[in-house]
Amino acid sequence: MVGRKRETELLTAALVQAEDRASGSTVLLRGDPGVGKSTLLGWVERAARERGFGVLRAVGAEAETDFAFGALHQALWSPLQLSGALSAHQRDALDSAFGVRSGAPSGFAVGAAALALLADAARTAPVLLLLDDMHWIDSSSATVFAFLQRRSAELPLVIVGASRADGPSAQAWSAEAVEVRALAQPEAALLLARCHPELAATTRDRVLAEAAGNPLALVELPRQLAAAQQRGAEPLPERLPLGRKLEQMFAERLDAMTPEVGHLLLLGALATGSDFSSGVWLRAVADEEDRETLDRIEADGLARIDEAGQLVFRHPLVRTAVVAAASDSARREAHRALAEPLAPDDPRRLLHEAAAALLPDQDLAHRLHEVGRDLSRCGGDAEGALLLERAAALSTSSCDRVRRLTWAAVMAARGGQLRRTAALVEQLRASTVPEDVAPLFAYAAVYADQSHHVDFESSAALLPAVLDRLTAPGADTLGGLAEQAYFKLLLAATYTDDPWAWRALERHRKNVSEAGRLCLRAWTDPGAHAADALRALADGMTEEQGAGSAWLLLWTASALDCPEGDLWQRFSGLSGYATQGSVAKAKCYQDFLLGHWDQAAVCLREAEIADELGYHCNALMFRHYYAHYLAGRGDEAGLREIDQAIRPTATRARMRYVLDRLTQLHGLVALAHQRYEEAYAHFCEITPPGHLPSGPPWHHALVFDLVTAAVHTGRHAQARSHIEAARAAGSAEISGRHAFLFAAAVAVAAEDDGAEAAYQAAYAVPGAERWPFDLARLRLAHGSWLRRRHRPGAREVLRVAHHVFRRLRAAVWAQRCEEELRAAGDAVAPLPDGPADPQSALTGQELRIARLAATGLTNKEIGQRLQLSPRTVAAHLYKVFPKLGITSRAALARALDTR
Repeated sequence: MVGRKRETELLTAALVQAEDRASGSTVLLRGDPGVGKSTLLGWVERAARERGFGVLRAVGAEAETDFAFGALHQALWSPLQLSGALSAHQRDALDSAFGVRSGAPSGFAVGAAALALLADAARTAPVLLLLDDMHWIDSSSATVFAFLQRRSAELPLVIVGASRADGPSAQAWSAEAVEVRALAQPEAALLLARCHPELAATTRDRVLAEAAGNPLALVELPRQLAAAQQRGAEPLPERLPLGRKLEQMFAERLDAMTPEVGHLLLLGALATGSDFSSGVWLRAVADEEDRETLDRIEADGLARIDEAGQLVFRHPLVRTAVVAAASDSARREAHRALAEPLAPDDPRRLLHEAAAALLPDQDLAHRLHEVGRDLSRCGGDAEGALLLERAAALSTSSCDRVRRLTWAAVMAARGGQLRRTAALVEQLRASTVPEDVAPLFAYAAVYADQSHHVDFESSAALLPAVLDRLTAPGADTLGGLAEQAYFKLLLAATYTDDPWAWRALERHRKNVSEAGRLCLRAWTDPGAHAADALRALADGMTEEQGAGSAWLLLWTASALDCPEGDLWQRFSGLSGYATQGSVAKAKCYQDFLLGHWDQAAVCLREAEIADELGYHCNALMFRHYYAHYLAGRGDEAGLREIDQAIRPTATRARMRYVLDRLTQLHGLVALAHQRYEEAYAHFCEITPPGHLPSGPPWHHALVFDLVTAAVHTGRHAQARSHIEAARAAGSAEISGRHAFLFAAAVAVAAEDDGAEAAYQAAYAVPGAERWPFDLARLRLAHGSWLRRRHRPGAREVLRVAHHVFRRLRAAVWAQRCEEELRAAGDAVAPLPDGPADPQSALTGQELRIARLAATGLTNKEIGQRLQLSPRTVAAHLYKVFPKLGITSRAALARALDTR
C-alpha cells in the first residue's frame, strides 16, 4: 500500500471503532478507474479478517444493473443461509427479493430484514460490508445499502464502498466521500520500483510520466512491453495505452488469448452474482476441456476462481474489457449458454434470453413484462422499467409496445430515473396511446412536467380526468394510481393555487385514503388538532402502509409546521430518489424550524444532487429552503442572490407558494434590520391585518411577524385586529408551533398591565423550546420591553436570546441583543473592529479551494489542480460559504481579502 497512509488510517479507525463495539461507521471511497479503490478494499478486508471480523462483499457489474437486489443477494446470501434469528416475515422478504420464493415484498420489508440479518451476524463478531463498483450496483440494492449506511452507527458494522469519481453512486448516503487520488511522483516511483525493478531508467521515466500516478497503469503498463523495451534495448512505442485507455490495454491482452479462453471469460463477465451462487455458471462450463481452460486463465492472472466457485476478475476493468471486446454474436451466444440451465420462469433466464434475442418475440416480451411488473411491486421500479423497455423492443404489436413504454415511463419516475421518464414521455407523444393506459401516460407526463420541467400547467389539465376515470365504478385502478395522481394534483394546487385543481381535489376527497384527505385538509382549512390527527394517523400505520403514503404524510407535516423526527426517519433510505427527495426537503425545513442551522449548507448540496438527477423542481425548493436560513440570519445580500436564482422559474411556473414565501422572507430580513414599515408592507401583501381566510396554514404562522411589524409602526389597532382574526380562525389550535406563534403575537401586542403575564404565557406554551429562533426573538422583545420600563430581569432574558442568536450565527439579531444589553448596563464582549479572519474558520482544504475559486477557476479546473472531483469541490464550497457569511463565488475574493 504505497502512498495510502491517509486512507488506511481512516479505514483502520473505522475497524477499531467497530471492534470496540462503540459504533459502526461508513467509508465511501471515490476515484478514477485504476486509482486503487479495489486494492484498498482488499487491504481492509485482510485487516478486518485479522481482527476477527465477519466479511461480506458485493461487486457491481454492468451486466447486473437491471437485476433487482442482485448486489444485495451477493452480500447477504451466505449469512441468510446460516441465520436462525430472522422472523418468518423477514426471511420471506429476503427470499422473495432474491427470487427464492414468489412474492412481492416492499423495499421497507427488505431493508428491515437486511438490518436484522446484519444485527444477528454482528452479535458474535463485528461485520465488514464491502461494496465495490457501486456505480454498477442495481438501484434496489443501492437503496437498501443506503438504508444500512444510515443505520450503521447502531451496530458494530463497517461499510466500505467504492465508486468511480463520475458515478452517480451513493446519492442517498450521508457519508462524505473520501477522494482516492493519483499517487504523487515519489510514491509512484516507489510503487513502480517495487513491482518492476528490472526497468531501465529511460523506460521507468516514460512510464512514470504517462501513468500520471495511476497505480493500475504503473503496475500493468510495463507488462505490455517486450523484454528488450523494458531493458531499454529497443525504443518504446510512440504512445502507451494510458489513462482512459486502460480498458483497451486489457483488451489487447485478451486479443492474444484463444477463443476458448475468451468464451469462458465472457461467460463469467455476463453472469450475475446469483448465477455463480446457484451454480449456473459452473454448469455452463461443465466439461473437462473448459476446466483446463480455467486453469490457464488463472495462471495468466486475469481472473481466478474463488472458494465459492465464482470467477473473480483481477480488476473490474478486465470485466469491462472482456465484454467490450466481444462481438454482438458472441455476447448473444454467451447469454444463451447462461440461460439454458435455468428454469423457464426464473427472472435471470428472461434477462439472458432478452439479451440474446435478435428479433421480436411476443412470448418473451410478455414474460419480461410480467417480471418487470413483479420487480416494481417489490420495490425494483428502476429495474422493472428497464425490463419493460426491453419487452417493448421485443413486441410485435405497436399497441403492446406503447403500453409497455408507458408502464416503463411510470416505473422510471417512481425509481428516480426522471430523465428517462421525460425522454420516454417525449417519445410516446409521437405515438397513439391505447385508451386503457391513457391515465398512466397522463400521470407520467405530469410527473415529468412537474419534477423535471417545473411546469404545472398539465397537472390541472390532465389529472382531474385521470381521477374521474380511475374512481369510476368497476374501473381498472392501475395499481393504485389514483392516490398518486391525487397527490400530484394536490402538489400542483398548493404550489400554484389553481382553482380548477382545488375543485377537482375536493370532488375526489371521498375517493382517496385518510392520508390523502388529511393532506388536503392541512393545506386548505386545517382546523383544530390537525397535527394531532397526523400523529395518530402515522402511528397507526405499518411500515409498508407508511411507505405508500410517505409523500402525503411528509407534505402534511410541512403544511402544519409539524416536524416530527420519527416521521421522516421512517422513510429514510428505503426507497429511490423520488421519495428520498421528499424526505430531504422535509428534513431541510425541519432543521430550520428546530434551529439546526449548522445544516443550512445541506440545502445547497441537495439542490446540486437534484439538478444532477434532473429533479429541477426539487432543486428549486431546496434553494427556497436555504433562503429561510439566510432570511433568519438577516443576510440581505444572500437572500437577494437566492431570490434572483429561483424567482424567474417560480414566476414562469406560477408557483405562488414560493413567490409569497419569498415575500415573507424579505419581510423577515426587514424585521431583523428594524425596517418595520418595509416589513409591514411585505406581510400585508400576503395576508392583510384582520383578515385570515381559509387557506394554507403558513398564512396563520405570519401572525407573530405581522403583529411585531404593526406594533413597531404604531399600528396597534391593526395588530389587535389581526390577533382577533387569528383567534377566530383557530390559528393556535393547528399545531404546537402555531400555538406558540399566536401566544408570542399576543405578548408583543399586549398593553403594559397585561404584558408580563402574556410573555410568561407564551413561554409556557407546551413545546415552546422546540422553536429556538422564534423563542429567541420573543425573548429579545421581552427583554427590550423590560429594559425600557426599568424592570428587573431584562439582562437575563436578553443574555439567553443573545446566546441562541450567536449559536444560529444570526449576527444581526445578536447585535441587537448586544445593543440592548449595553443599554441595560451589562458588560458584553466588544464588537470586533473589523471582520473576523476568515482563514480561522476554514480547514486547510477548504481554504485552498476557496482561494482558487476566488481567482475565477471553475469547479472542474480546481478539481484538476487538487486531484478532486468537481462535485467534491462544490461540497467544500457549500461549507465555505456559510462560514464566511457569503452565498456566492463572487463574494469569495472580498471575504478572503485576496487583493
